[in-house]
Formats: sequence, structure tokens, C-alpha cells
Amino acid sequence: MENSKNLITRDRKVTFHASTHLRDYANGELPGRVIVGGKGIYLKDYDGNEFIDGFSGLYCVNIGYGRDEVAEAIYKQAKELAYYHTYVGHSNLPLVELSEKIIAKVGLNMSKVYYGMSGSDANETQIKLVRYYNNILGRKQKKKIIARQRGYHGSSIAAGSLTGLAAFHDHFDLPIDGILHTEAPYYYHRAAEQQGISESEFSRYCAEQLEKMILAQGPETVAAFIGEPVLGTGGIVPPPENYWQEIQKVLDKYDVLLISDEVVCGFGRTGEEFGAHKYGMRPDLITIAKGLTSAYLPLSGVIVGEKVWKVLEQGTGEYGPIGHGWTYSGHPLGAAAALANLEIIEREGLVSNAATTGAYFQKRMQETFADHPLVGNVRGVGLLAALEFSPNKTVCQPFDSSLKVGARVSAAALENKLIARAMPQGDILGFAPPMVVNNGEVEEIISRTLKAVNRVSDELKASGYLG
Repeated sequence: MENSKNLITRDRKVTFHASTHLRDYANGELPGRVIVGGKGIYLKDYDGNEFIDGFSGLYCVNIGYGRDEVAEAIYKQAKELAYYHTYVGHSNLPLVELSEKIIAKVGLNMSKVYYGMSGSDANETQIKLVRYYNNILGRKQKKKIIARQRGYHGSSIAAGSLTGLAAFHDHFDLPIDGILHTEAPYYYHRAAEQQGISESEFSRYCAEQLEKMILAQGPETVAAFIGEPVLGTGGIVPPPENYWQEIQKVLDKYDVLLISDEVVCGFGRTGEEFGAHKYGMRPDLITIAKGLTSAYLPLSGVIVGEKVWKVLEQGTGEYGPIGHGWTYSGHPLGAAAALANLEIIEREGLVSNAATTGAYFQKRMQETFADHPLVGNVRGVGLLAALEFSPNKTVCQPFDSSLKVGARVSAAALENKLIARAMPQGDILGFAPPMVVNNGEVEEIISRTLKAVNRVSDELKASGYLG
């Protein structure tokens, strides 16, 4: 059998990897790994090493690895109908059932589901729908979309512009015109505790900043506001108290649509079906992906609320068929995978598990790391959690970026056979284990994380960077 070193060497010559230091990988300075299988929360590489996947791939393998019934559903559908398009009213059997199931799960006066392949393309669709909606209403200037600093909504041209992280903008000439970024709901990062401001007061401050931006731009030009219920890649940050209620007041005042990006939160990760349910949001449009199929096949969706849908219908009545479509929209294999995935989530009570085991996970994270000298902040909700590292937690002070503390802890965790993600724009270690995780596995995640945090803490103490 070919050894893994040869496989990686072949890979370095031909594969362009996402979010990778291209030169270091091509030159062999950045290690590679070939993943060959998995079961539950565990992954196995080509050399036989077994890892706990503490991040569910990229927040997405919610039902865990190795679920044969999803593979069987895909196979069965492939034998019956592998593909046909959904243009001009064509559909397929699993798609009809899936759309009914999604609308029933989400409620919130949602009406229809449009399908794609990724969260990025779904948010591209959102941008087009917002523009179409306001054009049909005769509001030609009302096109701007406000996102948030540190938000993540994709990495394409337009969806990447919605993203509020520098790495996705720098050297790509982004963001494009018409997309703006307001204050992130990052209570810890703003050192709010030290300023004597409460979470509710900080939420009002965020809403005030949003209102100032809308007024500065002109309310007649601002069409939509997009946000993740919980900031994901921007640091895994649950919103401060009353945040979404304060934001909604501003959106209502200026007739601005709310897009809830549920790519990470949707289908149970917060302990409720959708983040919008968890935080009392009233979205007009919803973006879904990842947890829809637990990544067994690519599938995304835009859920359109009744208010928007009526205008879309009006537009096609006046101007003919809507000029938007993807070749793979409503792909039958993706729909079959989604139905099998959602059936597992329902049958095994994984949304409830995300709430109960998630509560245990949050409790153990606080007990283990809140007073650790390297840790400035412990936060999370459901089966989302993060540790933010600081040399001085009393003033929320960051480490010098050259020390790469978050990346070092992530690397140390990997040596302990735990995959946890070093988040961008800060020394943050993120967790999003599969929703099948149990309390015993939570303890193992905590144990391996503590070893990694202690190791880097000792290194920083020895070099004088930690007091």
C-alpha cells in the first residue's frame, strides 16, 4: 500500500487547498493529512491515527461520521433518479418532502425554499432577492446591505463581501460597493465589562450604531441586515442579552429586511431547531446549509418569508420568470441525503441532546477554564464553544499576534488527537462537536484541551509572555 508521505507529495503537486498557506504547503513546510474514515465523533487518517473531531468538520457533520443510512438513501435515489433540473416547475420526490419538512420546522411565517450547494451561493441568492424585491416595489435606491464586523457569510465575491473578516477581503478588492459593516455583538472583545456597561446596554449600543449607519447612508438606500444568530467563524460569540430584540426595533423602524444566516446554527446546534427560535428573531429570509445534510452531500437553501414571497410573485407576474437559477438547484441526491439526515436528528433527539449535553459541555468548559491563567474568556451556547486567550484577563488584553497563541493551542490539541479550530482575527480556539456527542466524550474533549492549553501556557510562562 502506498504510504501517506507519497500521497501528500502527489497532492502538493496538483491540489489547490482552501484556506491554506499555498507556498508553505506546496514546498512541504506545512504538513498534510489524508483522512480515510470516521465513526461518530472520531476520524481516522491514512496512517491509522484516530482523532476526536471537536469541530464537526466545519460545524457541519452534526449526525457524526459513518451513518450508513444516509449513504443508502443517496444510493437508492441515485438508482432511481440521479439528476434532473428544477427549472420551469420540474421537481423530484425527495425535494417535495424536504421542502415541506423545512417549512414546518422553521415556522416563522416562512413560505418557500430555494436550493443551492453551499452557504456562499445561498447568500449570493439572498443579495439578488433583496435587489429584486426592492426593484419590484419601485425602490431603486434601496439596495444596500448591512452586515457585521467579524460576521461570516461565505467567501465568494458578494457573499465574501458580506463577511466581516479581513482575510476574506484583503487583496481581493472586497467588499464590493453597497455592502457595509456595523458593530459586532462582541461584548468581551469590546472590553464591555471593564467599561461598566451591562450586556443589555451594550446591545442597545450596537442597535444605536446600526441606526446611525442607516441614517448616515439614508434609510431609502438600506435594504437588508444580515447576521448569524451566533457569530461563528468570527469567534463563536453568542449575542449579548436582548441583542436581537434591540436590532429588530431598528430594522422595523426603517423597513429593513432581516436575513438570518443559519448555516451554522440551523437544525439544532444551539439546542433549538434554529437560532432564530433561540433568540426570538423575526427574519424575512433565512440561509441554511451545513446541518441540512450534515455535509454528507452539498446542499444549501434560502427560506423565503411570506412577505418577500408575495413581492417575488408580483415581479414575475409583471416581468416574467425570475432570472435566477443554478444547475444543481434542488438536486435529488442532496434532497435524499437531507431527508435521511433530518430523520436521524428527529429519531435520536439530537436537538434535545445539543441542549442537554450542550449545557453540560458549557458547564465543564467554565469549570475547567474560567480561572486558567491563559484564558481570558469562556463562552458558548449549545454545542458551540470557544476559549479566548489573554495575557491579562482583567483588561481583556490580547497577545501579540506574532506569538500565534490560538494556532499553537490548536496544534497542541492535534498532538493530543483532538481537532479544535484556531479562529481567525484573534487567539481563539473553537469547538463544535457532532451533535451525537455524549457526556463521557465531552470529558475527553475537555481533558485533551486542558493538556494543550497547559502546554502552551507553560511555554509562554517560560518565555516571559505570561505572568
